[in-house]
Amino acid sequence: MDISVVIPLYNEVESLPELYAWIERVMTAHSFTYEVIFVSDGSTDGSWQVIEELGKSSPYVHGIKFRRNYGKSAALYCGFAQAQGNVVITMDADLQDSPDEIPELYHMITEEGYDLVSGWKKKRHDPLSKTLPTKLFNATARRVSGIKNLHDFNCGLKAYRSEVVKNIEVYGEMHRYIPYIAKNVGFVRIGEKVVHHQARKFGKTKFGGLNRFVNGYLDLITLWFLSTFGKKPMHFFGLLGSLMFMLGFISVIVVGASKLYNMTHGLAYRLVTDSPYFFLSLTAMIIGTLLFLAGFLGELISRNSTERNHYQIEKNI
Repeated sequence: MDISVVIPLYNEVESLPELYAWIERVMTAHSFTYEVIFVSDGSTDGSWQVIEELGKSSPYVHGIKFRRNYGKSAALYCGFAQAQGNVVITMDADLQDSPDEIPELYHMITEEGYDLVSGWKKKRHDPLSKTLPTKLFNATARRVSGIKNLHDFNCGLKAYRSEVVKNIEVYGEMHRYIPYIAKNVGFVRIGEKVVHHQARKFGKTKFGGLNRFVNGYLDLITLWFLSTFGKKPMHFFGLLGSLMFMLGFISVIVVGASKLYNMTHGLAYRLVTDSPYFFLSLTAMIIGTLLFLAGFLGELISRNSTERNHYQIEKNI
């Protein structure tokens, strides 16, 4: 099979018939063998009934229905697991992503050798309150991930080699960082394509709000930490804890030595416990010890984890 199209959705009943008809026209025009996997993420508006009707009228339509809303990452994960195509295309169900981009995305994967191609909505039909935070978010993601050529990490329109989606795990709200996750696994041929962004035709966005950006940054920090120290937590916590402990220990010595010097030279002095620096030093030593223990415990957990020797092997002869 040439292409699997995975479409996560939540309450998009109006757009589904038009979206599938559009995909069908594109696939037929280019003689692709394909499947379309709709993943209803707890929709309550009749979306699943539409998917069932589409499935009855077309053998290329498949559907996954969640009992409740789990989020876009969960929908993509389940869609990826079911996908059979050599190239997997993801897009949103709100008609803002154009199926006309599919042939070129397919070509970039199969002919140009990319592992993953991410869409870039260079000209967006979104309010300023959404586009400005998005630009800041993407600039931070480029900096942290090291993927300098991507301008739009969160674009729903992406193409993948089948091996990519079968070897990455998308969970929580990590769908924003699939290129970063793929890079960490070893798929480094990541490209970008400028894609057409259409104004929403039906309903309103399901992904608005400030929490979207706050959660995005927290997820980015999590990914950075896991990719850098996930297999070696002691290298982070142990080093930081040791530095904190040594700083506190040296400070205690300085406070004590200062008092002894004043005593032996007949100068005015005060009790060590009267100095705020003494308590700051003890606090630093305690925090350092706790950080070191956190690293030690993390190392024990990592060494006893069933995934401790889970490595991505591309080929085996």
